[in-house]
Amino acid sequence: MTYTRALLALFVLAAASSVQSAPAGQDSFGVPLPSGVAKFSPEGFPITNEGTELHLVQTEADVPATWVPEARIWELKQKDVDFMDITLQPNLARNADETRRKQQLPKPKNFAPSLGASQVLNEIQPIIDSTNTELIKSSLTKLTSFYNRYYRSTYGTQSATWLFEEVKRLAGQAKPGLTVTVNQFKHSFNQPSVIARIDGEAGVDETVIIGSHQDSVNSQNRQGRAPGADDDGSGTSSVLEAFRALIASDFKPKRPIEFHWYAGEEAGLLGSQDIAASYQNAGRKVAGMLQLDMTGTPANGRPNEIGFVSDNVNEALTKTVEGLADQVLPGVTHKRFRCGYGCSDHASWTKAGYPSAFPFESAGLSDNRNIHSTADTIDKVNFDHVLRFSKLAIAYAVTLSSQ
Repeated sequence: MTYTRALLALFVLAAASSVQSAPAGQDSFGVPLPSGVAKFSPEGFPITNEGTELHLVQTEADVPATWVPEARIWELKQKDVDFMDITLQPNLARNADETRRKQQLPKPKNFAPSLGASQVLNEIQPIIDSTNTELIKSSLTKLTSFYNRYYRSTYGTQSATWLFEEVKRLAGQAKPGLTVTVNQFKHSFNQPSVIARIDGEAGVDETVIIGSHQDSVNSQNRQGRAPGADDDGSGTSSVLEAFRALIASDFKPKRPIEFHWYAGEEAGLLGSQDIAASYQNAGRKVAGMLQLDMTGTPANGRPNEIGFVSDNVNEALTKTVEGLADQVLPGVTHKRFRCGYGCSDHASWTKAGYPSAFPFESAGLSDNRNIHSTADTIDKVNFDHVLRFSKLAIAYAVTLSSQ
């Protein structure tokens, strides 16, 4: 988060200080509730006697979370301030040290031919060569046809249901010998997340995760038109094509590979927090989590450059994916940049104690000013750029699942 963004966050949260009265009680997680809470919404958010829905919001890792009215969340969104709504999952950071202790995973090696990567490259290249933009175009066309994919709208539930059926259709094309499952992850809100899994070898439980978020939002009118082509229809489509190509290939992973399409990212990483918490609570091991959020708009004048997020990620895993980009995306350069606290779903996994990495469509957040509006449309998407991230996701999945 930039200095300006940090000041904006403090200003917006300070404006909600009237909500922060002495706690009248505590919720089931032991987080103090503000006074005047009369009931809870069906999703689990507290509601005051005056009918105001409250959310526990955090804008920096080292800044205490603050209870704010729901309207303040959308002020943060309108001002491009990153945040996590931790109302439903306040314990991710608290349990992270125990998660890391249970992991006991070796750091992924920095990927380079001198480290014996040529054998892995030989497995990666045929899969990458099989990729194309056909599925990317068709899935983006369908995703943007929904009026919006807002997590609390009927359209958001409909789009998630379509995505679930589409992933199941693709899973039906898997090569014989692969065990592929597709499930919905239900949340307290109506929009479900979708998880597809390729089983690994028996007894190997360190999961390799590739994620994106399926929801969209219009920050000026959250129930309004929000095609969400780049944010994040592009990342959703990148993951779909990576999934299709991997299960159609002859590759069989040692470690299981999962593909996640998260609900409720735009409202504070709600879906990914729920899933990361469930893995944390179950003692699940995660070898790495790769987030693909916005893959369709290269920077003006720099069509062959991508970015890597430098904050709230795992350094060793990021270096590994950067090395893979050098190998499988010839002619593409990359730079690092700061994304800010809670800028996408990788932050949920990092907060929970799992290693994550986040490649991005460009080396900065300001290159696409159409997101969160009616102008984030499919005609502005560079499909070949979206495909680059499918290829990178394939390389990442093969590399990490082969260890």
